Formats: sequence, C-alpha cells, structure tokens
Amino acid sequence: MFTGIVTDLGKIRSTEKNGDMRAIIETSYDMTTVDIGASIACSGVCLTVIEKGDGWFAADISDETLRVTNLGDWDVGTLVNLERSLSVGDELGGHIVTGHVDCLGKIVRFENVGDSIAMDIEINGDHGRFVATKGSAAIDGTSLTVNNVTDIDDKTVMSINLIPHTQSVTSFKTSSVGDAVNVEFDILARYVARLNEKG
Repeated sequence: MFTGIVTDLGKIRSTEKNGDMRAIIETSYDMTTVDIGASIACSGVCLTVIEKGDGWFAADISDETLRVTNLGDWDVGTLVNLERSLSVGDELGGHIVTGHVDCLGKIVRFENVGDSIAMDIEINGDHGRFVATKGSAAIDGTSLTVNNVTDIDDKTVMSINLIPHTQSVTSFKTSSVGDAVNVEFDILARYVARLNEKG
C-alpha cells in the first residue's frame, strides 16, 4: 500500500530482457533499511526488490506488467518516481494507492500556466466513470488532484495542475506531450463503480 507521495526520484541504471525484464534502479534510499522482497512503487507500479546494493536495487518486471504499463519505455537515464510501502502509523499525505495500474494514459497538453504546468491526460472513455472533478488519481505513482474531467467521444480527458514543488521532485520535469503515463484510479471510485454495475 502506498500514498502517492513521491519520496525519491530514481534513475534507470540498466535494463535487461531475458524472459522477464530486469531493471536496476539508482536511488538515494538507505538500502540497508530495505529488505529483499520489499515492495517499492516505481512510477506507480508495485515492484519487488530482488537484489540490492549501496544506492541501487533490482526488480523483475513481467510481460503482463510491461503490457499494461509504460515500464517497457524505460531506458538508461529514465527518471522514476519512487515510494516505499506505507507502514502502520505513517502519515497518509496523498490518497490510498495500491501500485496496480488501471490503464495507460497519454499526455495531450503540457504547458506553463504561471508557475504551474497544466497537464491534460487522455484515457479510454470506458474508464471515465472512475474519474471525478476534485477527486484523486495516481499518475506515474504521484497522487494528484483532478481539476476537471471532459468526455469527448470515446475518450475522457483529466485536467491536472502541477505546482512547482511537484515538478521539482518528480519525473514530470522531463515529461512532454505524447508521453504515456501509468494511471491508477482512486480505489473508492473502483468499488463505487462496481456497486453501481451490480445495482
């Protein structure tokens, strides 16, 4: 379980495809405090630490995860939003995030508005029922507030504002129009939608 509050900005050191993909991620976490088998959210995807060293850890990524996320786009130097799993008693500063990506979105607007950046993310309209104005969504593992929701034909567009702090501590500092992003909807929205379906 996570909160969507990014606590480190990692960087891909290497990737290797041999069956599953193995990624080595550089981090400023004190890896002596991270156990083998621990979960770390990497750009919104819950990955298991299978190997570690001073300033890095390795994780295996299955073909299914590569299919439904943007992790297959990782290359040497790619910035990765990192968050260690939530411990009992930790502050819940964002919202409840599971690290299970619901869909890929596409950035269709990314422009400066004052000191902030206005970012619009397009998703398949089938997922539009999970998004609400002033609700939360995890985008590449970052808990963000949805300012506006617009349904256009078979697409839904979420409008989000990135304040300067968010820009400085996340991978969005290198984002641009056309980028694929991992989207996880608020877990409460998922349950409400399911209950409505069952009527």
